[in-house]
Amino acid sequence: MRAIVITGGATGIGYAIAESFTRAGGSVTITGRRPGPLAEAANRLGAAALPFDAADPEQVAAATAQLPDAIDVLVNNAGGNTDFDRPSADGLAAVAESWQANLRSNLLTAVLVTTALTPRLTDGARVITIGSIAAAQGSGSYGAAKAAIEAYTRTLAAELGPRGITANVIAPGLIEDTEFFRGHLTDTRRRTLIDNTDTGRAGRPDDIAALAAFLASPAAGHLTGQTLHVNGGAHKVH
Repeated sequence: MRAIVITGGATGIGYAIAESFTRAGGSVTITGRRPGPLAEAANRLGAAALPFDAADPEQVAAATAQLPDAIDVLVNNAGGNTDFDRPSADGLAAVAESWQANLRSNLLTAVLVTTALTPRLTDGARVITIGSIAAAQGSGSYGAAKAAIEAYTRTLAAELGPRGITANVIAPGLIEDTEFFRGHLTDTRRRTLIDNTDTGRAGRPDDIAALAAFLASPAAGHLTGQTLHVNGGAHKVH
């Protein structure tokens, strides 16, 4: 039975990925900052739950002792656009805080958890990190943080490749049925984002979960260091 660790696994994309792996018979541990929703999700999934802040080095170090000794799949899903939770930045100090918040939430979480768990990754393991279309199309500090994830993942792929471990980024476009927008997505903006697709629809968490399942499979063993876009054609890679 494969051991899978998913950060930010209580809701949205992380939950859908966790559900996919539990259905396939994996031993899944989901993590997150909110103990209540995390415990509820784990109960529904039949998964283990471990609450901690993935951006806090001390909490990550403490949590590592409670995670499996051997990990076959690590999914770095924790993150989100912290600008939705903050007032508009006014002044250099506020700008710095805004940028640091998104870098902590999206980049540092993946770097700390992956670094802590690398010694526990089995040969042939998979590291999957959730990026964003924003890295390619631009979205201030959030897009920059997700672009940094792509650069970090390319380095990680080179470092772990000799052990048969792959590292890839999934970059979603608009995905509905998540907490991402925190109520900030207007009907007009939603319509614009859907109109930008070729498929004429918003993405769903299951769209991302399906790709994560493939990347974790033996069939994807020679696919590494890549960013795979899932956005219905809203961004085309050249």
